[in-house]
Amino acid sequence: MTSGTNDLSSLVQEFIDSDRKIIVVTGGVLSGIGKGVVSSSLGVILRGLNRRVTALKIDPYLNVDAGTMSPFEHGEVFVLDDGGECDLDLGNYERFLSVSLTKDSNLSTGKIYQSVIEKERRGDYLGKTVQVVPHVSDAIQEWVLKVAGTPVSQFCTQTSPEPEAADTDAPEICIVELGGTLGDIESMPFVEALRQLQEQVGYKNMCFVHVSLVPVMGEPTEQKTKPTQHSVKQMRELGLTPDFIMCRGKEELKEYARKKISLMTSVREEAIVSVHDVSNLYHVPLMLLEQKMLSMLVQRLRIQPFVKRRHSFSDDDDIHESCDEVVQQSEVIKNWRELAKSVDEPEGECVIAIVGKYCDQGDAYLSVAKALLHSAIATKQKLRIEWIEASLLSPDKEPESESSPEEVEETWKRLRNCDGIVVPGGFGSRGIEGKMTAIEYARTSKTPFLGICLGMQAAVIEYARNVLGRERAHSAEFVQELKKDQEDVVIFMPEGDREIMGGTMRLGARETVLKKGSLAYEVYGGGDGNIMERHRHRYEVNPVVVPDLETSGLLFVGRNTDGSGERMEVIELDSKAEHPYFIAAQFHPEFTSRPEKPSPLFLGLLKASKRKHESKE
Repeated sequence: MTSGTNDLSSLVQEFIDSDRKIIVVTGGVLSGIGKGVVSSSLGVILRGLNRRVTALKIDPYLNVDAGTMSPFEHGEVFVLDDGGECDLDLGNYERFLSVSLTKDSNLSTGKIYQSVIEKERRGDYLGKTVQVVPHVSDAIQEWVLKVAGTPVSQFCTQTSPEPEAADTDAPEICIVELGGTLGDIESMPFVEALRQLQEQVGYKNMCFVHVSLVPVMGEPTEQKTKPTQHSVKQMRELGLTPDFIMCRGKEELKEYARKKISLMTSVREEAIVSVHDVSNLYHVPLMLLEQKMLSMLVQRLRIQPFVKRRHSFSDDDDIHESCDEVVQQSEVIKNWRELAKSVDEPEGECVIAIVGKYCDQGDAYLSVAKALLHSAIATKQKLRIEWIEASLLSPDKEPESESSPEEVEETWKRLRNCDGIVVPGGFGSRGIEGKMTAIEYARTSKTPFLGICLGMQAAVIEYARNVLGRERAHSAEFVQELKKDQEDVVIFMPEGDREIMGGTMRLGARETVLKKGSLAYEVYGGGDGNIMERHRHRYEVNPVVVPDLETSGLLFVGRNTDGSGERMEVIELDSKAEHPYFIAAQFHPEFTSRPEKPSPLFLGLLKASKRKHESKE
């Protein structure tokens, strides 16, 4: 975020004058405790109150963004409409809040230090000694306030010719998630900045929600509160005071545990909320509503027009009733209840294989799994994902494979039992041959198939080899010496940068034009055939080989023209092949799938897989 003319004091004044609010979500005891789900769920219940909500994720690592991080290190890289490469939690925010966020919605230590150093180099600090306090802490506060006041667009439907214009009204509430665990050394500047920010904007405009762990131990079992006690103690030592404590655990928080946490932390009993395990994540916002979390937030933040007195929020039944009256009539909450119920009450089951190279790190394909779930809900199916390690499908072609024949046989058995196959994106040569083997199986066995990014490129290579007869066909990403315009069916983008890795891919929402009458065109609902989807790639199909591939039955039904040459975006098999569903896309449809509106490509896959599953019964 570039520095504007507004300094911190003017941003603070504008924030106060606009009656805007900030909710900060912190975590204690351990990482991965569920701060992202809590943050997103708070957004859902506030949407139910007809509030405009935005979100900001703070990641204390030194990377400028998540774009260069390995999926093994940090899970998937989530891509936004504006090309921002972000933490996967932004995917949760977008899916729950139904908004399209921007790259500024993800703040890292690398970003904030980069902006401060750039200002120092320009001389913006007028010769002062640049320090963590006040210069870095002020920069963090400015960033938070700018994001809190920046309008965000409602979710852009895939059939829009261009992203919907951002709402001209600024958000009313900004949810800020502080990544990591309180006490981590790398998050200290952010903790101090948030402490200062509450002093600046005022107590009634900013509150803290702390997520902590309440483990269960012993026999008979007992909920242990000591980790939460110590976590809150450390939070207070850092200058922050929790207004609400979200207690994570396997079981619902017992009354004795709630009373003890309240006694030892000086947080009111009613503000200690149980966030226990549930049958599906869509129950979490409803769980918060049942515990009056919304009315407590309204009273704590003095949200108009519901607040009727200044003090004490926990026993104000009038506020709860007025909030509940609005929420019960909210279409957002009505739809959310139906969503949670439909996940628990499917009519059938489908098994989908995800064939990839990061299968040991489930978060590496988080958005793919969520997109499959959205479509399974829409088709009233219980989703079961088979995680297939691609290298086990063709160990003879993997130079470093140490798999046993038994592992290979078992992997193939699992794949053949699946109703559909997804080959997602990725980088690097490991597993590429296995992906192509899986695609060949899907094509020849007429198993519903969806390829994404590298999955589309692998499908083109497989077809060029096994149908077109070009046995050495490959991608220039993996093999350097290929016969030009014959074997190099996937090439490096002409405008790509081979030296700088971060932020140099083809990123963000781009237009694709679908061929009328194609399966993809029908899946997306027809119309003018113009769709917007998000991209993240350096390599693409060589347009020179397209005519030969189309003549042999692989149709390029989605293309993009953006001034840098025609690009191939969507492929499918000729109708003569009589395949129930064989589609692959260069873009990432999983990033725009929402619980209320599944991605068309995933929905098409799940419908075809459902038919296949029913035919086996």
